[in-house]
Amino acid sequence: MTYVEELVQVLVVGLVLGAGLPAVFAAGLVAFSNGAGGTNTDGTVAAPNPVMKFLGLLVFVLIGLVILAAILWITRTTIIHHLGFDPFPGFKKG
Repeated sequence: MTYVEELVQVLVVGLVLGAGLPAVFAAGLVAFSNGAGGTNTDGTVAAPNPVMKFLGLLVFVLIGLVILAAILWITRTTIIHHLGFDPFPGFKKG
């Protein structure tokens, strides 16, 4: 693999995780706030939408799992050394 291919891989992962996750989190915030109900701009009361609220919570859980997986990936070698447990057994240690 050449340096250019490795740089492209780092760029793609950086864009996906650096811009994609915050965008998904923002979509979750919008879904959750739209599901909460409240008052419309014309003064009428909007009923809560449980489906949108659930969708927002589902997105928050997904983001939390991605963050947890990233922490486990970063600390993988330490976890293997101290606990003898590999959180990602299907991937080669490197």
